[in-house]
Amino acid sequence: MLKALTGLLFTSLFAVSGWHYNLDEALKLAREQHKHILLNFSGSDWCGPCIMLRKQILDNPDFVQMADTSLILVNADFPRSKKNQPSPQQQALNDAMADKYNSQGKFPFTLLLNSDGKILKTWEGFPNEKPTEFAMDVRSAIANDE
Repeated sequence: MLKALTGLLFTSLFAVSGWHYNLDEALKLAREQHKHILLNFSGSDWCGPCIMLRKQILDNPDFVQMADTSLILVNADFPRSKKNQPSPQQQALNDAMADKYNSQGKFPFTLLLNSDGKILKTWEGFPNEKPTEFAMDVRSAIANDE
């Protein structure tokens, strides 16, 4: 019962934060809404560059504003601390995303996908740019796909 409640709370939180955790659902939304997908692989409780990427770029209002109109955001998180471990169902989803898009286990690793799941652009590590520059980089890759 507690696991089900935790899963429900987790699902509710992602809706509020704008991040999704199921790539298949995100692909469906991207097709319906004519958007692209930004898939981010992170280690939220151990990877310094992952934490910096989230705080300095992905949660920045300049990036969020662009993302709201153009992207479906997906996070595949691989925390190390026991208390932060995802549910077995979420871990299976994360593992499937990693098998397909991050078999080398890079962190952070961010991909821009079209609504068919085709990789348009990748960023390995922390992108050394301001949030507005990162948003323009994403927009440019989207424009090249249209």
